[in-house]
Amino acid sequence: MTAALSPRQDELLRLVLAAGEPVQPGALEQVLQASRPTINRALRDLLAAGLLERLGDGRSTRYVATEAARAAVGASPSDALTPARPGLLQWSPAALPLVESLRAPLGTRTPVGYESSFVGNYVPNQSSLLPPQLASDLFNAGRSRDQQPAGTYAREVLEQLLIDLSWSSSRLEGNNKSLLDTKELFELGQQAGPFDEDTLMLLNHKDAIEFMVDAVPTEGITVPVIVDLQSRLMRDLLKDSRDIGSIRRRVVNIDGSVYSPSNIPALLEDTLKSIVEKVRQIRNPVEAAFFLWVNLAYLQPFADGNKRTSRLSANMPLMLHNCAPLSFLDVERTDYATAMLGVYEQRNVAAAVELFEFVYRRSIQKYSVLRASLAVPDPLRARYRQALNELMQFVVFHGRTLENALSEVPIATADLAALSAIVNTELDHLEPYNCARYNLARGMTQRWIDAGRPR
Repeated sequence: MTAALSPRQDELLRLVLAAGEPVQPGALEQVLQASRPTINRALRDLLAAGLLERLGDGRSTRYVATEAARAAVGASPSDALTPARPGLLQWSPAALPLVESLRAPLGTRTPVGYESSFVGNYVPNQSSLLPPQLASDLFNAGRSRDQQPAGTYAREVLEQLLIDLSWSSSRLEGNNKSLLDTKELFELGQQAGPFDEDTLMLLNHKDAIEFMVDAVPTEGITVPVIVDLQSRLMRDLLKDSRDIGSIRRRVVNIDGSVYSPSNIPALLEDTLKSIVEKVRQIRNPVEAAFFLWVNLAYLQPFADGNKRTSRLSANMPLMLHNCAPLSFLDVERTDYATAMLGVYEQRNVAAAVELFEFVYRRSIQKYSVLRASLAVPDPLRARYRQALNELMQFVVFHGRTLENALSEVPIATADLAALSAIVNTELDHLEPYNCARYNLARGMTQRWIDAGRPR
């Protein structure tokens, strides 16, 4: 039987579990704000207990959690961080009366319509849907300490965010693709089975997230950006193209609910503008994210895709303030539906608050570790810094093939495959705005991109 974990061991183990991939000690040091000797002692004890496994040596050392780690964390008395396993959201005694009332048979619940006071009575920075202390705590936990341009945090973890948020949001809509299917689809362009609606839904999410990450830092939170987001999410998924990228002009029904949204286009449009105006004024980006998520879902301004639009839109305030993104990982469909029903039918956010805290703490854990890992220098990149620069110039400036370029740069045989993979990734991500780091001109880089990124 594993001995009880200390608070430091428990916190470290949860972070490794949340990362979902091998983690460097330097990343844990940055996230936990602890000294390297302290981190090393905790890692050594967790290795001895069989809860971690070490990969690599020296500066390439990384750690992954074993199967025993999940059971150990689940049994741990510490609740400093949200459990990393899915399906562990437990409603508090304060939320249980609401949850129980929503489990009553549909015929026994009183039909309700849209109540405009839900938005109208909200005064930015005076009203608060989240408990103010919780909003402050989550902001402090999730914000970047670096003074960087808006959207930097999201861009740094974009590759993983595309997979996480696309998969989790689609799963909440009934999508049957696995997380592995999604990863292969996005990274390799391979799909399991035929090109179907599930595949299209995932690709639409990816396109919408990429659009959001590009548009929000420059345009801010606007009605056109939210409308464009819905149009990208629902592209080729609706029979009537007039329902894509436009305010709803027909009746919608909410399955499993007695809530009937407003069907007045002018009210929908005006209220959407009011929501956007208020969210732009909210100083705490976590409160703003929650406000936008809840109110877009409650208003139902579009013919379809309202919930998925609200989930992605919730990331906009977080993105502008360089906070950890919100990916909705590890939330069950039934719990999500319960949180939404509380808002729809009773304008009660108690369950939504608990679900939001659960998923955002999960996101903070994952992306803080991932971001810290990216900040730790890659030994291979450091060793071949000049070679990498030469290889990029050979391919983009001189028009050589990568294979030919690799043969002309001194590289150890053992490092050839790994460095080739790094160069391919850099070539995939090369853009005019980031080409200067390889001493490449913008115009030349754009011509290479326009030619199809030949290599």
